[in-house]
Amino acid sequence: MTIPTPHISATSKDQIAKTVLMPGDPLRAKFIADNFLENVEQFNETRGMLGYTGYYKGKRVSVMGSGMGIPSSMIYYNELFNFYDVDCIIRVGTAGSMQEDVKLHDIVIATSACSESSINDNLFGNIHFSSTPDFELLMKAYNKSIDLGYTTHCGQVHSSDQFYSEMEPKVFENLRKYGILCVEMESYGLFMAARKHGKKGLGIFTISDSLIENVADSAENRQKSYTNMMELALEVAED
Repeated sequence: MTIPTPHISATSKDQIAKTVLMPGDPLRAKFIADNFLENVEQFNETRGMLGYTGYYKGKRVSVMGSGMGIPSSMIYYNELFNFYDVDCIIRVGTAGSMQEDVKLHDIVIATSACSESSINDNLFGNIHFSSTPDFELLMKAYNKSIDLGYTTHCGQVHSSDQFYSEMEPKVFENLRKYGILCVEMESYGLFMAARKHGKKGLGIFTISDSLIENVADSAENRQKSYTNMMELALEVAED
């Protein structure tokens, strides 16, 4: 495949920075570009999946939506890594807390992701492959979050294949018992794509709702208010 790809309209690899921040919502990508980046140029609007490149404190960074779920996001992960020579993708998204001490607006940095997704079927035989981020990038993000004074949790997340899941109560309780911090929908695919292409992946989330306390943020806050997560990702982005 050559560029532009079927899903990304950038005609040159130089239009996209080596690090790309990827929220699921393309309007969150636009919010980051409008509020954090300078000298911004748009490189994608195909299928409404907005993508921009600009500068953050002199550092060249791109931001682009991925859509919801592993199937949608992996299209973009693979095309960015494989055809546009992107070195690092940082997922910035929302998540639902699965633990009492992980509160609304806290930040979670994923140390690994589990999923019921079948994307690994037939790749590793009877081995259940663990999907993990880049360790050095993970440590850089955690240390930076402490410097910035953010309430941050590091641990395993669940990348669900369904937003409206009918998970059995016993399964939910076992996930909690074994320390799953929160549920989101894309990181398992990101970490797999990064490992496949020998690149870097990281997942940073803001808790937008709690499955324990039954509270949730508004749609507007989900799109525009999680600036701590956005700033953290931009601070650790590699030029």
